Amino acid sequence: MNTEVDYKVIVIGAGSSGLCMAIKLKEQGIDDLVLLDKASGLGGTWYHNTYPGAGCDVQSHLYSFSFEPKLDWSRPFGGQQEILQYLNHCADKYDIRRHIKFNTGVKKAIWNDELNHWKVTTEDGQTLTATAVVSALGMFNNVVWPKIKGMSDFKGKTFHSARWDHRIDLTNKKVAVVGIAASAIQFVPEIAEKVSQLNLFQRTANWVVPKKNTPYLPEELESFIADPELVSTSREETYRLWNTLATFNDKKILKKIEHSGLERIAQVDDLETQRKLTPKHPFGCKRPLFSDVYYPVFNMPHVSLITEDIAEITEAGVVTVDGQMSEVDVIIYSTGFETTTYLNAIEVCGRKGQSLTDAWSDGAQAYLGVTTSGFPNLFMLYGPNTNQGCILVMIEQQVKYIMRQLNRLETENIAWLDVKKDVMHHFNEQLQVDIKNVDVWQHSCGNDFYYRAGPSGRFVTQWPKSMDDFALATGKKDESLYEVGDSPAN
Repeated sequence: MNTEVDYKVIVIGAGSSGLCMAIKLKEQGIDDLVLLDKASGLGGTWYHNTYPGAGCDVQSHLYSFSFEPKLDWSRPFGGQQEILQYLNHCADKYDIRRHIKFNTGVKKAIWNDELNHWKVTTEDGQTLTATAVVSALGMFNNVVWPKIKGMSDFKGKTFHSARWDHRIDLTNKKVAVVGIAASAIQFVPEIAEKVSQLNLFQRTANWVVPKKNTPYLPEELESFIADPELVSTSREETYRLWNTLATFNDKKILKKIEHSGLERIAQVDDLETQRKLTPKHPFGCKRPLFSDVYYPVFNMPHVSLITEDIAEITEAGVVTVDGQMSEVDVIIYSTGFETTTYLNAIEVCGRKGQSLTDAWSDGAQAYLGVTTSGFPNLFMLYGPNTNQGCILVMIEQQVKYIMRQLNRLETENIAWLDVKKDVMHHFNEQLQVDIKNVDVWQHSCGNDFYYRAGPSGRFVTQWPKSMDDFALATGKKDESLYEVGDSPAN
């Protein structure tokens, strides 16, 4: 690798994927690295998302690094605080914290064709150079605010669920929640009992299916700690479940899941509310949601489900298109993230000054979701079309792949490598064909915001096969699929 740089590797982001990358770099003896993160603490989405009830929808025995099992998860699905503690533990155990620069957002990354390195500029004006850059920004980076007339006119309190304002006491307040999906499913049951009125504005009904999350009994935890093999077995069983479920191809399993969802909806007393909560699309068409405590909320007399479109926000509250006014004290926008942005969240220029924005004008594309043609020595974690099953499992496979490429730079004494354009094109065209074979994704269910990229309609978030298939794809030797540049020393 080029030694005339500040770092061998710059990692953008200190969330789960950035930590995994740094751990494996150090494991290979690469200590000359830095992680840049705009937050004041590590953990990525688990640092930022502190709303009540925040937790993971994948069982924690699987949603943890394979090389660092945690034996004492308090319950099957860990909550935000416990996951964040785990990530901090990993950072400390593997001596990553000293490599992190907090409060350091990245503004742009520019490839220098003459010097064969990346120049990264931070938001506070620092400039850093590196042989390679790894983006660990992921999908859940930039929050989305809805475009509703009069939002700035509201005289009460407002905040986004992904940046929960803990200074606002919701006790006995009249609260509106705009957007009922993954986050709202978790925080609504947590705030329902303390507020005086709760108006939930739902655009599309979601499938919310069972999530058995009873805390482990003390004797169960003692067994896990005494016999780590039990945790390993649990991880393997959970992996098999997600490896099958996440492809959405087993119609019997999907029907069984839908039946369980309908059973939960039947717990709601009011028949009209049941109707409004019942999805009109198949399970898997939108992001699957899991909860055992969401539907019972609708049996509370002060909770209202409103499905009419919002016309405007006024000084006093929310007005729907039918003219109904909901006067509230607080509006919580639970409207998600720009899931299709990826590394485009910052300015990136590759070979011959090509911008990533131009390269992705038709939607984000990458070979194996890891690297984009025209951008040498630039890699992504949780990049385009890698959302599948348990993301930490997918990330570990991506890290292995990136390490193979970085080792190649070293062992073959080459300056850069760049996946060939036709290789990336063929991979992505086949990917879209495979996506069309996933029947549930072809229905109209409001998934455009989460899965697709703008006017092109390309699916840019999902991996259409199993986690096993992804491991096979990233494990193949593919050196011939890359262009390489000679090191100045050659």
